Amino acid sequence: MRGLGSIPRCTETLPRVRLKTQYLALLLLCLACVAANRPPRFLIDGRSEIVIRLKEGPETPVGSLIYRLRGVDPDGDTLVFGIRDQVGSDILRLEAISSNEANIYLVKELDREVRDEYSFVLTLTDGHLGEGNFITQSFLLLVEDVNDNEPIFKPYPPAITVKENSSPGILLTVEATDLDEGAYGQVLYNLQELDGDVDNFAIQTVNGKGVIRLINQLDYERKSLYQLRVLAVDRAIQGRINTGTAAILVKVQDVEDQPPEFIVASPVTRISEDAPSGTSVLQVRAIDGDRGINNRISYSIISGGEDHFDIDSSSGIVYTITSLDREDPDNSNGAYILEILATEESHMVSPMPSTTTEVTVIITDVNDETPRFKSPRYVGEILENAQQNTPITFLQDAIPEVFDFDQGKNGTFELYLVGDNGVFDVTPFKGINEASFLIRVNDPSYLDYEVNTVMNFSLVAKEIVTKDPKMSVVPILVHIKDENDNFPEFTESLYTVSIPENSGVGTTVAWVQATDQDSDNYGTKGIRYTSLGGSVAHLLHLNPISGVITVKHAGDESFDRELIYRHYLTVEARDDQGKGNRNTAQLVINIEDVNDNAPMFLANKYEARLLENELEFENPLVLEARDLDLNGTKNSHIEYSIIGGEYKNNFTIDPNLGIIIPRSGIDFEQIPGDNTNIRPIYLTVRARDFGVPSLSSTVPVTIYVQDANDHAPMFAQMIYKRSIPEDMPGGTSILEVKARDADGSAPNNRVVYRVRGARDKFVIDARTGLLAVAPGASLDPDRAEPRVTHYALTVIALDGGIGEQQLTAAVLVNITIVDVNNKPPVFAEPGTIRVKENTQVGTAVYRAHAYDLDEQPVLRFSIDRQASAARNEEGVIVPVSEYDYVGLWDLNTVDGSLRIVKLLDREKVEMIKLVLKVQDMAAVSNGVPQTATATLTIVVDDENDNNPKFRKPFYKTSITENSKNGAHIETVIADDADKNRTITYLLEGKEEISSLVHLDSSTGELVVAGRIDHEVQPWLNLTVKAMDNGFPPRYDVVDIAIQVLDENDNNPVFESSSFEYRVREDAAPGTVIANITARDLDSAEYGKITYLLDRMATQGKFLINADTGALTVSDWLDRETQSTYNLVVEAWDNYQFGYLSGESRNAFKQIVVNIEDVNDNAPVLTLPVECVTVTEFHNVREPIAPVSATDADDNTLPNGRVQFHLLPTQGSELFRFEQVGGDANSARLFARQSLRDRFGNYSLAVEARDLGSPVLAARGILRVCVTDYNDHAPVFVYPPQNVTIKVPENATIGTVVCEVRAIDADVGGNGAVRYRLRAPARTFALHATTGALRTAAPLDREHQRLYQLRIEAYDLGLPTPLSSDLDLTIYVQDVDNYRPRFPHPMVNLNITENVRNYSTYLPSVIEKDEIDRGDEPVLPVCYYIVDGNEDGMFELVPNTHKLISKSLDREQKSEYTLTILATEDCVTIPKYDNTTDAVSTLKVHIYVQDVNDNRPQFVNKIFTGGITTEADFGIEFMYVKAIDLDEGMNSKIAYYLNGDVKETLTEGLENLSVSPFLIDADTGAVSLNFDPQKGMKGYFDFKVLANDTDGLEDEAHVFIYLLREDQRVRFVLRAHPSEVRDKIHVFRQNLAQVTESVVNIDDLRVHENKDGSVDNTKTDLYLHLVNGQDHSVLEVDQVLKLVDKNIEQLDDLFKEFNVLDTQPAEFAPLTAEASSSQTVYWLAWASVFLAALLALAVTACLSQRADFARRLKAATATAYSSNPGESGMTIRSSAERVPNTNKHSTKGSNPIWLHAYENDWYKTDDLSRSERDSLDENVVDQDSPGDKPYFITTNFPSIQSETDVENNQDNFNFYQQLEQMKNAKNMETTEL
Repeated sequence: MRGLGSIPRCTETLPRVRLKTQYLALLLLCLACVAANRPPRFLIDGRSEIVIRLKEGPETPVGSLIYRLRGVDPDGDTLVFGIRDQVGSDILRLEAISSNEANIYLVKELDREVRDEYSFVLTLTDGHLGEGNFITQSFLLLVEDVNDNEPIFKPYPPAITVKENSSPGILLTVEATDLDEGAYGQVLYNLQELDGDVDNFAIQTVNGKGVIRLINQLDYERKSLYQLRVLAVDRAIQGRINTGTAAILVKVQDVEDQPPEFIVASPVTRISEDAPSGTSVLQVRAIDGDRGINNRISYSIISGGEDHFDIDSSSGIVYTITSLDREDPDNSNGAYILEILATEESHMVSPMPSTTTEVTVIITDVNDETPRFKSPRYVGEILENAQQNTPITFLQDAIPEVFDFDQGKNGTFELYLVGDNGVFDVTPFKGINEASFLIRVNDPSYLDYEVNTVMNFSLVAKEIVTKDPKMSVVPILVHIKDENDNFPEFTESLYTVSIPENSGVGTTVAWVQATDQDSDNYGTKGIRYTSLGGSVAHLLHLNPISGVITVKHAGDESFDRELIYRHYLTVEARDDQGKGNRNTAQLVINIEDVNDNAPMFLANKYEARLLENELEFENPLVLEARDLDLNGTKNSHIEYSIIGGEYKNNFTIDPNLGIIIPRSGIDFEQIPGDNTNIRPIYLTVRARDFGVPSLSSTVPVTIYVQDANDHAPMFAQMIYKRSIPEDMPGGTSILEVKARDADGSAPNNRVVYRVRGARDKFVIDARTGLLAVAPGASLDPDRAEPRVTHYALTVIALDGGIGEQQLTAAVLVNITIVDVNNKPPVFAEPGTIRVKENTQVGTAVYRAHAYDLDEQPVLRFSIDRQASAARNEEGVIVPVSEYDYVGLWDLNTVDGSLRIVKLLDREKVEMIKLVLKVQDMAAVSNGVPQTATATLTIVVDDENDNNPKFRKPFYKTSITENSKNGAHIETVIADDADKNRTITYLLEGKEEISSLVHLDSSTGELVVAGRIDHEVQPWLNLTVKAMDNGFPPRYDVVDIAIQVLDENDNNPVFESSSFEYRVREDAAPGTVIANITARDLDSAEYGKITYLLDRMATQGKFLINADTGALTVSDWLDRETQSTYNLVVEAWDNYQFGYLSGESRNAFKQIVVNIEDVNDNAPVLTLPVECVTVTEFHNVREPIAPVSATDADDNTLPNGRVQFHLLPTQGSELFRFEQVGGDANSARLFARQSLRDRFGNYSLAVEARDLGSPVLAARGILRVCVTDYNDHAPVFVYPPQNVTIKVPENATIGTVVCEVRAIDADVGGNGAVRYRLRAPARTFALHATTGALRTAAPLDREHQRLYQLRIEAYDLGLPTPLSSDLDLTIYVQDVDNYRPRFPHPMVNLNITENVRNYSTYLPSVIEKDEIDRGDEPVLPVCYYIVDGNEDGMFELVPNTHKLISKSLDREQKSEYTLTILATEDCVTIPKYDNTTDAVSTLKVHIYVQDVNDNRPQFVNKIFTGGITTEADFGIEFMYVKAIDLDEGMNSKIAYYLNGDVKETLTEGLENLSVSPFLIDADTGAVSLNFDPQKGMKGYFDFKVLANDTDGLEDEAHVFIYLLREDQRVRFVLRAHPSEVRDKIHVFRQNLAQVTESVVNIDDLRVHENKDGSVDNTKTDLYLHLVNGQDHSVLEVDQVLKLVDKNIEQLDDLFKEFNVLDTQPAEFAPLTAEASSSQTVYWLAWASVFLAALLALAVTACLSQRADFARRLKAATATAYSSNPGESGMTIRSSAERVPNTNKHSTKGSNPIWLHAYENDWYKTDDLSRSERDSLDENVVDQDSPGDKPYFITTNFPSIQSETDVENNQDNFNFYQQLEQMKNAKNMETTEL
């Protein structure tokens, strides 16, 4: 058979025969060969059909191998597998893997909801079966469902309304469908509420629907709206669970169950008391508490003012019914509280609901009361010298009160006085309702008994209201009580006199007179002129009786006007013959002048700069000359004039001020000079006075006139004009402009040019003014936007002026652009036009547009035949020879209009591109024509003239019912012969049928659009219309018939029944709980119902009959294990035949089975295991013990509730149970009575019984132990538990180791404590009563070094003593042991001051050092403060090492050093011994950190200082100083001037407009802020403020005196300034105290000798003194007199500061440069002075001997004591040793004793001979042979008392001491 398997082999065996025979044989052979080929077959293991199941979606991914085909061919041929093309076959792909195998792959994702099964036909061939012949095999692909669809709710009402009193029941049913099958498609429902409020609703799943129930009562007022969310959850057991949601709004409908509510009720309302009857007061408004009903509300007033008010029952407006009075006593302080009732007019509720509210009506006041005084008039008295604010004393029982009972401003009044002239004021100035007043003195100056003995005025009380205020007036009479208060009054307050400076002695200066209004000696009769003070008071005489002042000493320099031109004196007058009241007057003495000084200019020459044409100099030219003669007289009046100069007439000078100004502007160009910009003018100015004869001086003045740019450039022409062609090239010159400048100097006359308005088209040469076309610029107007043919240029000429002085000129240049026809025309883009093919001939379809930028173009249009083209519908080019498309058009050559001249044929040509051409016929003749072309596209539009036509005359098809939306039914197609082939398909037919399908209007595809039900409509007959979009449209129609195929599409439905069932937990298996029924609309097997239960939910406890639906118990139930079962009952149709194939439909219902409790569990009792112990004094109101029980039964029923009982036993009558409230099954045991004297153990039988039926109980024993009251065991208080005590090894027997002590809180025998050792110890013994632990045997450290002892302390209580134990470790200590040591010997701590209870821990000690063996136990170490805590500021806790400090004050003490001792003795405070304890000490250095708690304080409350009139501006002449006890930034002080500077008795300061002094904020330096001038006088006082950084402050007063330089005194001290400066304040204070004056230190500097050399060993101290009473500066001679007068008190002070000399201060006044004539004048006077000085020198030489003798006498008087008993070791105090007081000395010399301070000889023990001889023995003997020498020994300044000197007088050797004086080194005795 295999040999015949192929045709070639059959062919080779054929014999060669005749032709007919051959063909016949060949045909027979082929048939034999074919019949012999055996067909292949599929290998499918004997099955008739290949069936596979695949999961839909991603569960079976694309590309998965789903099956492997195998085949067999008996002939062994290669097999080819295939699949027949059919719907759905594209989801598979076959791939051969061998000659007889092929794999089937999935190439598209499966979706069960689209298609749940596929039936394919597989093909197999070996290639020899013939064309189109195959072996076939059916292949069934079943798609299994996965849970990939969410439940979708069917339409449901989004909102429902429920009455709030509705009873529980069904509200709504919702249904959700899930496209999945089985459990994946079954839906359960849950309920949520957006606010979490779901207690009122529940949902049950019945027949696949969610039944929403109301389970509780609703309350509209609590909540009127519920937003429910229904969750539909599929029943997927594993994997993904899908959920759908539905939102339902439950609106609660209100019912009448709430009283009214007030919504408008103002709590407080005000109404005026004068309101008329019927006035509306307020309005209340209430609404029905049931918002949804809103019944009418009526109002009434039930209390609180019904006599005055009423209310409108409808509107709620409260109004007055009577007049009101705020002062009516019936109201509550002007207020009414109204209680208003609101009643709801209900027809459903009786009595009608109501509510009340309270409102307060306040009666506002009306001004109807007048302020009234409580007395009709007031009489008082006051002393005439009463001070300000002194109150008047009222007489005659007057009551100083005023009242007005109106309210607010109506009752507020002001008090003021009328007619008192401001002498008095009243307080308070304002009162409310009622006020007591007081009249006080305001201006005491008017209280004068001598002027007025009584005052009458009025007191007014007036309301403060602005409209019609009421007022009361009461008269007041004040008697002024007399006192002796008049002072002498001078006839003039200021006496001004003038005397010539050459007045002689006896010349009357002035006559002052004073009067006194008092009588006798207190008046004018007793006046005496007692004092004359001032700068020249010592030169004048004051007659005490007459007051005549005369010259006492003449010729003093004080009368020289050039030095001092005016003197101020104070004259004092006192009454009572000079002992009573005093008064002073000021006397001003003017010194008359003589004219002897010529005016002198302050500068040798004056120069100024003047700008041309200016009327003022650049800086004012002021010439100033000064005349030393008296100001204000003709002698010093200076007149200025210009006397020389070529241009003097061009200037004028102010004759009084010396200000030179030009008469008019100077023209620089008129002054001769070169080309520079400055030319000088020379003038001569004279200054002369008006004295006789007149004196004058001159000065040269040079004025530099600077050229100003005052001439602007000028153009040669007013305007320039040019015309140029538009094609003029760039750079071509157009014209040249010229301008000139008339200024006289460069650069003002240099001109440059600029052009404006050129628009980058033109440029100008800045230097020459040549205007040209800008390079690269185009002048073509047509290329500019906008078009420009005219340019108006502005050429500006600028001169060389700078900035604003630069001058310009402008000229207009007009340039006209001449057009040139040189541009081709331009076509407007033609674009595309459309023309229908049947357009009428002659129709104009387009007009060509072209333009030319030239001015007068001539344009002509034409068509370019060669360039035009056309195409037909297929886009093929149509030659013009075939169809003359150009000849179809006519183009007008002038206006460009295009018209049709032949009919268009779209089938021949569809698009034409015409090339249009335009030419400018007026172009310039340059050989090139100016043309332009454009292409016009013409599209020929088609006309609609063909109807659409369907491809079939009739359509018939079928569709399965319930097909999914979008499922394909049929596709209809129609064709249109027109070009416009767009066809729209429309569906026609009945609405109920056409709505089930959807026809795509563009493709003609008909698909399912709604649910198609075979039971409703078995056939669907429709008509389809195809319409094109032409105008008018054309159409065609066709009929289509669709058959609906039936399927099983009805689910079982459960009948309505309860969803909740109950069964007793003791129900026997087989008990029927309920009968569940369902129905199915289908018939036969499709309508047969099978019932199933979800086994997981039943947990094996329930069964259901599959046919009847009877639900029964299948196993014993136990409520205590599970009380509720949620069961799911399933109903399936066609279960027997369709379940496995997926053709069975189901429904399910969720039911709840509640297990009812039966009393099958006994209580379980819980009692205390141990005996409950209480004392015999137990409080019967307190529980003894709690007991509880548990019962597994339902505790909400009696079955699970337990009660406790005591069964009768011994002692049970003493106790009782008290049940605990609530559901807790517990109770507490109490004593029925007191247990005193009933102590013992009780076993109580307790029974716990439930309340079920039958009753179940449990019993137990509760043990109670009642004990005696001995409940306090002894407690050890010393030593601590587990302490280690060290005992030296050499301790003797009987040594007390320690004394233990325990206390017991009990009393009597229960509190008596005894001690004993728990275990016997032979080494130690413990006293039973005292607790003393002693050694009982010798200690041997090598034998045993540690002893562990347990000491018991027990009481003697009964019946059982209580005890406690103490564990001790006894350590036998080697004698040579180590003490605790600190790791560092010192620590530093910073503690902030004022911090209370600051604490820190000190470092721990290191108890052992390196050589310790480490075998000792660690003992507790205690710390103690043993040094440095004397003031108790620190506390150290010994055992915790905690250091606690009290509040520290850094200003009191900034550092502390504490010594801390560490010791192992924690029992007694150790005594510190530095020699032995230093090794265990710690030095703690504590630094107190500062806080800003101290304000600055000035070192003095008053600072004084002085400045001379020679002082320079800005000099710092004194300091104010404050001290802040804080430190750092807290002590940083800033100084400020506080307030204004007061000027007293000042002269010459009238024009001072600034503060005279400035305070340096950092240093406190006071600096001068004005220029003092001679003649200025007076003193200043002001306050200074010192602030620290936190604003703390202090204030001081500063007095500064103006003085002359010659009013200062110089003290020469033997010390360097640095040695004196720190203690100079001591010198100042003592000197001020002694002289009773204000002492101001002016300067402190190194001493300067008369020859100008500097002596660093001395200091010059400059100061001045001020009279503390009249604040006048004392003259030098007055100061020296004070010093001489008080020399005794100043002796020690001068010695302390080594005062060498006291003399007037020397100064060198500044002099101005004198002229040459003055120099000659002064040289002549100097020669005269030198001659006089020479004469004096000769005279001095002649008297030298006598003078020298006098000096020796002075030295002798000083050097030797006049007291015979005075030793040379005694320093005598004598007024004769003070500077300038020795009666033998001349003015200015020093006593001899002062030179002792100038030598250092006393500082060494080496005494040698003096370098100069001062005294010899002869002089001493001649002067006073009995006097002892005064000398200073080497032990100075030690001074022996006079008693010691007298005792040693016998041993005194005068000559030995004298010899010592001779050998004294550097000893000086006098200075000649």
